[in-house]
Amino acid sequence: MTSLNGHSTLERRFMTELAQGLDDVRTRTFPFPRRHCISVLDLNRPQAEQLLDLADVFVGLNRQKAKKLDLLKGRTLMNLFFENSTRTQSSFELAGKRLGADVVNMSPRASSMSKGETLIDTAVTLNAMKPDLLVVRHPSSGAAALLAQKVDGSVINAGDGQHEHPTQALLDALSMRRAFGSVEGLTVAICGDVLHSRVARSNVILLQMLGARVRLVGPPTLMPAGADRWAADIHHDMREGIDGVDVVMMLRLQLERMTGALVPSTREYFRFFGLDREKLARAAPGVRVMHPGPMNRGVEIDSDIADDLAVSLIQDQVEMGVAVRMAVLSALAARLDNA
Repeated sequence: MTSLNGHSTLERRFMTELAQGLDDVRTRTFPFPRRHCISVLDLNRPQAEQLLDLADVFVGLNRQKAKKLDLLKGRTLMNLFFENSTRTQSSFELAGKRLGADVVNMSPRASSMSKGETLIDTAVTLNAMKPDLLVVRHPSSGAAALLAQKVDGSVINAGDGQHEHPTQALLDALSMRRAFGSVEGLTVAICGDVLHSRVARSNVILLQMLGARVRLVGPPTLMPAGADRWAADIHHDMREGIDGVDVVMMLRLQLERMTGALVPSTREYFRFFGLDREKLARAAPGVRVMHPGPMNRGVEIDSDIADDLAVSLIQDQVEMGVAVRMAVLSALAARLDNA
């Protein structure tokens, strides 16, 4: 059916929903509390919840037919990935484009780094290009913070060494909040290679900030020194560690970061610390399973669980990633607008 002005009834409904969604975005968007997003600690609890509320609006907008907005029109977003990434880089690229930004992807690991250029030299070069928003992933802890000192735009930490990955923690929290209604009061077990995981570090901070109880589960060789000061319960037995929990978050076994034999074999690792139905039965009724990806099936998690939409939030995490990064980019752009 076509209306008098040439738009179908369905198109008019989409346009109305989009307008309402944009009004909601403009109402909820707030200037990011700092010029850069380097750590979860850049936020307090009300600010984190405000950011998750904004991301929730973007989830709805992303599910509509018309997704292209102009909130970042005229802004330049540069993705600077010194490490390989599919999910995170694609997610930021899609988020930037849906907000109307000009998006540039750079892989300095294959060019300037191989030619001996330092990180500071790279920062000076990039700064001359005048990017408004700079998304950085780097194998060294502290690299994003160093870049933030050398550029005029806003830096978003997309993972620096074994330090932090704040937007991953935010998307994980949004996935839990949409599944359970609230993060407050949940018991979350973060399992596996905690030692090398920036995802674990950011999640511990954010989940505790939002009122969840956190457990760290893994072999002693994969627990970081000082983990007992993270205010989380530590378990070296998988069945004991996930007993009665609401969420089981599996971590990738990061063999590329390991020096020495920290695990006997991937087969033995799965036997004791891989998630299968027998171990998962110890968790609370209604348990949800998460994984930041990429997954090593049969090493950290059984495919039967990863692909079971009744328990797995892994696909939800991917979807929430775009929405959360749209929220972070919007908030940082709002701060630049008010600078």
